[in-house]
Amino acid sequence: MLWISTDNYQTMCQQGASLMFTLIKEQSAKGLPARLGMATGQTMIGLYEELARSLNQDQTDLSRLSTYNLDEYLAPDGGAVANDFPLGYRRYMREKFYSLLSPKLGFSKDRMFFPDPKNPVRYDDDIQKTGGLDLQLLGVGFNGHIAFNEPISRHEISVENFLTLPSRVVDLKELTIKTNADLTANGNLDRVPKQAVTMGMKTILHAKKILVLACFKEQSSPLKALKQGVITPEIPITALIRHPDCVIIHTQDISL
Repeated sequence: MLWISTDNYQTMCQQGASLMFTLIKEQSAKGLPARLGMATGQTMIGLYEELARSLNQDQTDLSRLSTYNLDEYLAPDGGAVANDFPLGYRRYMREKFYSLLSPKLGFSKDRMFFPDPKNPVRYDDDIQKTGGLDLQLLGVGFNGHIAFNEPISRHEISVENFLTLPSRVVDLKELTIKTNADLTANGNLDRVPKQAVTMGMKTILHAKKILVLACFKEQSSPLKALKQGVITPEIPITALIRHPDCVIIHTQDISL
């Protein structure tokens, strides 16, 4: 596990984008597909700007790029929220990344994938059939969640069962709802859906490489737990201890 401390948010985003750009470019040069697991949230905005800029400047061929997002909110009817839902992650990805890419690069909207709340396990099967993710980008929830794999009491689930959880519909924890309301909805809890569909721990941990970005002081506690090296379902990010190629890039104001 590689830990990288950066001076500020911009540098963190530049280093993360550089790692992703290099992977995409190398795969493209070999004529191979690139399969990226994508994350959302405030942390990733600068990274996507930097990544799009690098790809556009290099004129990287993206005709073999496929992206698989970690999660999406649920609508009251149990389906995914509408494509234009203001807090939705399909809209986020369009505005924060896909719209920044030059059309000349050849990226197709047909290769933008999200988990389906009506059949979430199919997401795992589809990713596995492609050969798995080349890289999974992750943020860190203030309670330690990755994607929307929320904390679960160690009395309710074993470590091994937690590590193999499939993609599924989940109820969001109170802290997650409050955090997302504060960051994206001006503190209005009623605007944040209470359920989501998330990529499971199993598929995340099967990615060939994992990249974690962190820039909020509230992320210090779960990152400290990760560094201590003990896996617990009560702090989901500690599952990354099992991964053989994980890079964590964080700003220096995060206390570890």
